[in-house]
Amino acid sequence: MCGITGFVDYKNRNSRADLEKMVDVLSHRGPDDNGVEIYRCNTCQVGLGHARLSIIDVSSSGHQPMSFENLTITYNGEIYNYIEIREELISLGHKFKTNSDTEVILHAYKQWKKEAVHKFIGMFAFAIYDKKSQELVLFRDRAGVKPLYYFVKDNIFLFSSELKSFYSNPEFPKEIDNKSLGNYFNFGYIPAPNSIFKDTFKLQPGHILTYSLSKNSYSIAAYWKPRDFYSRHKLTISYDEAKHDLKVLLLNAFQYRMVADVPVGVFLSGGYDSTAVAALLQENMTNKLKTFTIGFKEGNNEAPHAKQTAELLGTDHYEYVCTTKEAQDIISDLPFYYDEPFADSSAIPTILVSKLARQYVTVALSADAGDEIFSGYNSYTLLRKYLGVLNKIPNSLKNSSIVSLNVLSKLLPGNKISLRHKIQGIYKSLNQDELLQGKLLFKYMNSLPKEYNKNLFNEEIKFYSSSYDTEPVIAIDSIENAMLTDYQMYLSGDILTKVDRASMSVSLEGREPLLDHRIFEFVSRLPLQYKLDSFTGKRILKDIVHDYIPYEMMNRPKTGFSIPLKSWLQGDLSFLINEFLSEESLAKSEIFNSRFVKKKIDLFKRDKLHYVPFIWKILMFQMWYFKWMR
Repeated sequence: MCGITGFVDYKNRNSRADLEKMVDVLSHRGPDDNGVEIYRCNTCQVGLGHARLSIIDVSSSGHQPMSFENLTITYNGEIYNYIEIREELISLGHKFKTNSDTEVILHAYKQWKKEAVHKFIGMFAFAIYDKKSQELVLFRDRAGVKPLYYFVKDNIFLFSSELKSFYSNPEFPKEIDNKSLGNYFNFGYIPAPNSIFKDTFKLQPGHILTYSLSKNSYSIAAYWKPRDFYSRHKLTISYDEAKHDLKVLLLNAFQYRMVADVPVGVFLSGGYDSTAVAALLQENMTNKLKTFTIGFKEGNNEAPHAKQTAELLGTDHYEYVCTTKEAQDIISDLPFYYDEPFADSSAIPTILVSKLARQYVTVALSADAGDEIFSGYNSYTLLRKYLGVLNKIPNSLKNSSIVSLNVLSKLLPGNKISLRHKIQGIYKSLNQDELLQGKLLFKYMNSLPKEYNKNLFNEEIKFYSSSYDTEPVIAIDSIENAMLTDYQMYLSGDILTKVDRASMSVSLEGREPLLDHRIFEFVSRLPLQYKLDSFTGKRILKDIVHDYIPYEMMNRPKTGFSIPLKSWLQGDLSFLINEFLSEESLAKSEIFNSRFVKKKIDLFKRDKLHYVPFIWKILMFQMWYFKWMR
């Protein structure tokens, strides 16, 4: 895992020192080595920078930026099948100087140009400068495991693994994008392609950006679309056949993620996803797999379940029970590592478990995406329940039902804002067909209540319309539309961002075995009932896990990393609210309606505000603002 950055500068204002500063900011991503190169062109200069965390071919021969003939690359990630690709390239006449996957990418690009990306199984964000064609080409992996930002304005193009790299560049104006503000408060993160700043974007997963240096212009194209696989005909195989084929595919994907020249371990929570990873790997290993779990004295504590699972599987298990103070101390560091507003509080335990793992390994497998791929979130079963109720309402009664629900939402007490918002989603979807019903319901289940949207800001903020909102609904089940939405937005915008920054904060490479694109392509074409059976999610994955772990051990309510934010912010951490959410502090950011925010804070302090996530969202924004914008 590494950090990459660079620029295209038509003003010739960026110096080698500027590029070195952009790389230095990324040193936590790559502490083992760094490098910068600047190339002069007829009309501009191109800078490429790299901060290296050595994983494959840890020798100096893996130094970047790396060049081959007319190509130079700066690369973050891993191509797990690089040995097979290397052998194919050798058969085509290519000769290699190193054992790195970086060199394989260069040769693959030389052989197949942009089509080479279809051969890669892995996670990656890389930039290739082609001196011959005078192009800078940026790639991001299919699921968006590895981050890639870019800025373009006034004859300057910047790119980087993290936004903070731009902050050290004198040509980067930190102008907040108001549309993204609204998006952040809706979701708790800012979905691609937007970022918190104007003229600054995230390259979307599965996309390629091509910058023509001769034309001073760029284009973006998708090379992989998850929507395409849901749109295909479902596979006509039995459940037992699907389970067998999936198990073979999972094992292959998991074993690929063990490829490294440094120690590798697995985050083990005791839930189905991480248990599947640990169980399949340990069964096929002679050595004991290292597994890691963080426990808490407060909130959900999955450590006992993980320990029980590890004992049954026979892994080399490491557990650490964190104190409240250790968890709370992480909060002050969040604005540095999450360098745009980010409100997923599970970043705290993710950083802590990364710290634990880094003491023993350099690579850790994280079992994210099981919920999005196998239909595991409770929101999917809830959506199915809502749709079932709506479908039972006769057409003749729908108009009167709309009126009744509208009246009911208005009669609810002021502290029931979230419930009112969901009821509004129900009555607004009543007269739609089922697919649009599902889309509207899911939107209202996962967005900020109208009262907040209307009153939160000093000025009217228009909400960014995500690609999910603008793309037509495809002719599949409403549940699958919701799963696809989460895969395209929540997974990459929240979950993968959280794990990438948390693991990189301690120079730990996080790998995502369930995000092997072959798993998605297979599972998305399975009948929905193989994944969501009645109101039980992850059916097929659970049945694979039960081949290793008894049902009785796993049969417990779905939990996850959670911490008691409410009691913390009303107690030990109340000073953060007093410091960052005071009227004086709110006035300094010049963004919020301080009277509205103060009213909500007063309710929260008196334990009468039921929409607690709002307090954390605005606190995280203010802490970010005071870290980076002053």
